[in-house]
Amino acid sequence: MTARFDAIGLIVSDMAASVTFYRRLGFAFPEGCEEQPHAEAALPGGIRLLLDTEDSVRSFTPGWQPPAGGGRHSLALLCDTPAEVDASYAELTGAGCKGEREPWDAPWGQRYAVVNDPDGHGVDLFAPLAAAQ
Repeated sequence: MTARFDAIGLIVSDMAASVTFYRRLGFAFPEGCEEQPHAEAALPGGIRLLLDTEDSVRSFTPGWQPPAGGGRHSLALLCDTPAEVDASYAELTGAGCKGEREPWDAPWGQRYAVVNDPDGHGVDLFAPLAAAQ
């Protein structure tokens, strides 16, 4: 038997706010999942993004508490162009999302920006700078 990568799971404090955030980035969460303790969006390649509320996690791990301190992970989303990085960052921060790092031309050859989802999970937006040519 060989295990295969199937999903990325995030624990969220406010399902509706998290679903709204990820829908702004193009994730297709089903209607009505904002009121559920668990939600899933299918991603290209068959991977899924899973969201579970803190209360849902506590239902099977009593006493669970969110970790203290900064996050240790992020989701990285490839944009088609550097201009899309800028536009996505502006749209998200304009809607009240916390911008962690404004768009910049990274020395490794990408337009890069970082926003935080409602629970502080980092979401990196990037595109190859060569796409601007």
